[in-house]
Amino acid sequence: MASSTQAPEKTPSPSRPEEVPGEAPSMATQALEGTTSMLQSFRPLKSFCQHVNTWAHYAQSPGRMIETHHLVSRLTEDVLQCIVFDSDQANARIIGVEYIVAESVFKKLPEEEKHLWHSHYYEICEGLWVNPGVPEVMQQQELKKLVKTYGKFWNTWQFDRGDLLPLGPPALMLSPQDHPLGRVPCAVLEQRDAGLGIETGEKQEQRETVLVDKEWAATGKDRAADWWMESGTGGEGAWGGGGGDMFGWSTGPVL
Repeated sequence: MASSTQAPEKTPSPSRPEEVPGEAPSMATQALEGTTSMLQSFRPLKSFCQHVNTWAHYAQSPGRMIETHHLVSRLTEDVLQCIVFDSDQANARIIGVEYIVAESVFKKLPEEEKHLWHSHYYEICEGLWVNPGVPEVMQQQELKKLVKTYGKFWNTWQFDRGDLLPLGPPALMLSPQDHPLGRVPCAVLEQRDAGLGIETGEKQEQRETVLVDKEWAATGKDRAADWWMESGTGGEGAWGGGGGDMFGWSTGPVL
């Protein structure tokens, strides 16, 4: 089950891009940047070739979630890196980074390190992870490589709690899971689908025979990942922290 009828955890009103401190870029600034951009290569950015829309939950509060937009670059067949944005608009804010590794790479990590990582199997099979605008049959060619991968996502800008700037330490994020705290609420899912012109339930059906591997999910997935579920702590104290964040900083809207 990809969605839940449970309402998402309430947070302060999210901040908006237009609320970021400072004046809008002037015509002079835009002209200068337009000129300099033509003189530079931006080679690292040219390697980003995928746009992924999905959700993420806060490790210390799994019921609190955000919709995310990942731009993905492949370093090797086994390692990818993502810049994570709060939207797919021109004024989108960079809210974090995620690193994705193949199962073979993940299994070589120290056990303690694995606890910081999450699996992608559930969100991909349930149709939550999508490439907007790309036909499903084309998506599945890439998803076959990604369905058994693991990711580590650090959120640097908690816009959903009202922050106007990236404040405090980074927050560890989790992937959606088949758990009361890990499911995406139906209303949120329907809003996403309407905006992208897709049907998550339809994608779930299309992926059933191609991507689902129930035996792997039951016995093959490394239980050191998704530690908040496996440890039975539900996020609270799973990484040695209590409420707030894992570094002991205070949390809440600032500015």
